[in-house]
Formats: sequence, C-alpha cells, structure tokens
Amino acid sequence: MDRTELMDLYRQMVLIRRIEERSSELYAQGKIGGFLHLYIGQEAVCVGAISALRLDDHVITAYRDHGQALALNLDPKAIMAELLGKVTGVSKGKGGSMHLADVGKHFWGGYAIVGGHLPLATGLGLAAKYREEDWCVLCFLGDGSTNIGYFHESLNLAAVWKLPVVFLCENNKYGMGTEVSRASAVTEMIQKASAYCIPASQVDGMDVLAVREATANAAAHARSGQGPYFLEAITYRFRGHSMGDPERYRKPEEIEEWRKKDPIGKFQKQLLDEKSAELVEFESIEAHVETEVADAIAFAEASPFPPPEALFEDIYVNP
Repeated sequence: MDRTELMDLYRQMVLIRRIEERSSELYAQGKIGGFLHLYIGQEAVCVGAISALRLDDHVITAYRDHGQALALNLDPKAIMAELLGKVTGVSKGKGGSMHLADVGKHFWGGYAIVGGHLPLATGLGLAAKYREEDWCVLCFLGDGSTNIGYFHESLNLAAVWKLPVVFLCENNKYGMGTEVSRASAVTEMIQKASAYCIPASQVDGMDVLAVREATANAAAHARSGQGPYFLEAITYRFRGHSMGDPERYRKPEEIEEWRKKDPIGKFQKQLLDEKSAELVEFESIEAHVETEVADAIAFAEASPFPPPEALFEDIYVNP
C-alpha cells in the first residue's frame, strides 16, 4: 500500500470512532430512538476487511453496522440522518441504526435478527455462481450467531455448492452479556468451520493491516472457485452490547487491558515508528473528521421526519 492509502485507513477508523461517540451522545439526548449498537474498538476489522475488496464484491452484516457502512463510503450525512429517523437517511428514516444499506454499493445492509443474514449471504454467493461472475460476498457475523441453526445451514450449503462467500466472524468475546465459553462448547470459532470442510484462519482484529491481508487471501480463495472461507477476527468492543447495557458482566480492568490495544492508536504508532507519517498529519485528519461529523449531525437535525403516508411506500418492489 502507498502512503495515501495507509493514511486513508487511519481516516476511516477515526471517522467511525467519532460518529459512534457522537451517536452515543445523541442517543442519550433522546434524538436517536430504538437500539444503538456501537462499534467502538472494532474499527480495524471492517476497515481492514473492506479495503481488501473489489468494487464489485458484496457486503452484508448484522446489526452493529455503522462501521461497515462508513468503510464502504456511504455518506456520513445520510447515515446520521438515518440514525435520527429522518427522510434524508440511507433508508429514508425507516430503518434506523440496525438497517443501513446501499444497493448501489452492493451493501445489503445490517440485519436485526441474530444470524438472520447468513442464509442471505449464501444466497448472494449462489447468485454469483449462477451468473458465472467472479465477485465474492463478505459476510460479517458475531461469535454469538455461530450457535444457531442459520449458521450451520448457511455454511453447509456454501460448502456443498462451493460458493464464493467469506464468512468473517468478529469474535469480541461476548454474545450480549454472555462470555463465549459460557455459551459455546467450542471457543475458537474457526473450529466450527472444519465441520463443513471450510478452510479457516484467525487474525488479530485490532490490527487493520493484518485484517486487510487475511481478507485479501480469503477473498482470493472464494473467487477462485474453491468455495467459502471462514475468517475469525479476535477483537473487542470497548462499550456495552448496546446503549441499554449496564455492563455488569465484565470487569473494568479487562476493558482497560483491551484499550491498550486500541486499533487506532496502534496503527498511528506503527506509522510513526516506520516514519510513514508525522504527528501533524494525524492531527489534521482528526480535525477534518471532527468538522465532517459536525456537518453530518447538523444536516441530520435539519432534515425532516418522514410523513405518515411514507409508511405505505417501498413495501413492494416496483415491477
């Protein structure tokens, strides 16, 4: 990667972090309704993975979806407007936090049902194979979704039909408030892929370049016609499962230990140590991001809510 690309990865992670922090504030003020699942701490996973894709590849994810949307360059103004339920949002204000999507960017959205998007990822992979096209599907999922039926059905058929799907499990150690070992007999998610003869590997989810490289290799495997690949990113969310999470299930010391591995600070230090950038450049990026986020919030707050009749629009696809 050249220097410009490296700095853009940093910019994306900072943008995600600032959007999430401001979203937390807006939620506390009652301006964001419903549920809000923050991605703080996991930025390196989506930024690294999506940077390894081609423009014709497809992405689908679960309900912690703000990071993926921003990494795919969806307009921050439209994302913030969607969070506030405004008509200028990416889903016209009717989807909210858990249902960001942009068909034009092959982003098939966030899904609120745990694991509900996994069969859709397999279906997208089937479409690619049926059309004899060589794009792949990147499917983000959480460790908690590996214990449900959708997971096993989806991986099984993807393997049987040799579909071009990369299943990327963001293992942040907790399914809601339950630690992995208390919910899964297998604590390494990659072992579950072996049941379906799917090649798998683990990657440090706090290292953006490691995630990028691992995803590039996984995507190349999927596109080659050899079938799906399973990638497990070991990561951590610094905030609760959602804004309503009292976080009584983990110790502050544990969170602080993981904060020492903050993917943004880690990447900045790496670039500084390698003399790939200077501190003033990072400060410039952060200042620009602050302005961009402030503009997005101002746009969202000034936008109108959908009118009542909008409830009856977009129910069916136009012929």
